[in-house]
Amino acid sequence: MTATRDALRSYLRGREALGVPEVFLSGASRDDVLDAVRGAASHVQDPAPAGTDVGRIAREGSREDILGISDMENLRRVAEACSRCGLHSTRTKVVFADGPAEARVLCVGEAPGANEDRTGLPFVGRAGKLLDRLLLSVGFSRSEVFICNVLKCRPPGNRNPLPDEIEACSPFMLRQVELVRPAVIVALGTFAAQTLLGTRDSLRHLRGRTHLYEGYPLVVTYHPAALLRNAGWTRPSWRDLQLARRIVDGDHGGSTLGEQVEGEPATNPDNPGSPAGSQGQLTLGGRDG
Repeated sequence: MTATRDALRSYLRGREALGVPEVFLSGASRDDVLDAVRGAASHVQDPAPAGTDVGRIAREGSREDILGISDMENLRRVAEACSRCGLHSTRTKVVFADGPAEARVLCVGEAPGANEDRTGLPFVGRAGKLLDRLLLSVGFSRSEVFICNVLKCRPPGNRNPLPDEIEACSPFMLRQVELVRPAVIVALGTFAAQTLLGTRDSLRHLRGRTHLYEGYPLVVTYHPAALLRNAGWTRPSWRDLQLARRIVDGDHGGSTLGEQVEGEPATNPDNPGSPAGSQGQLTLGGRDG
């Protein structure tokens, strides 16, 4: 019964963090709900199948070890026990992901913030609520979107991730993409876009076109936290998400290479004093990029 209570407590805390404290049973009985929670708890508590050395991979596993993990639940176990970089000593919780593993839309951000570190869920603060509204504006409910970050632990003081942290943690995100197999990836901000595409190009250069990561269409847009500081970028972000919507719906007609996005700032948003990057060729990203 303890596992059932823990699973239910975790679920309710996650709902509260998302600003949805109420739970409606929709005709289900108390026993039905408890049976469902017990099933979830049983699934979480299942031992890892033979061949997945969770402890070893979490401590010292290679990039190839992580990319070779066979399923999302074992990937989560390794991530939650991970001590492969110094961030494990300052985190409160590992922020693995939120959303269904069969999602057609996968959003990737940079790293958890204070709210995420506290709750263990990605994008639950002001930026997360803005992301929810933007996704819903193009017909994507948060409940049907898989959301994760490149880093699973919060850098102290929300500082920029360090190269060794990216090296240690990014394989988890790359494997998440491979396991979800989404119809489209949405890279939120420069950091996520550059990591996935293996490029140093600016956000200004990467937006407004469809890229490919391991054969999956990828759309680049602003990080929602940037929109809180620069409200003028909200409409261009909405247009980026419209492009993602068209890809999911099977219409690629609007995703032309080098397309200029109306309303785009004339400077690089990552460095407002510098000119925007020139248009170039389609970027192909991958796990070795």
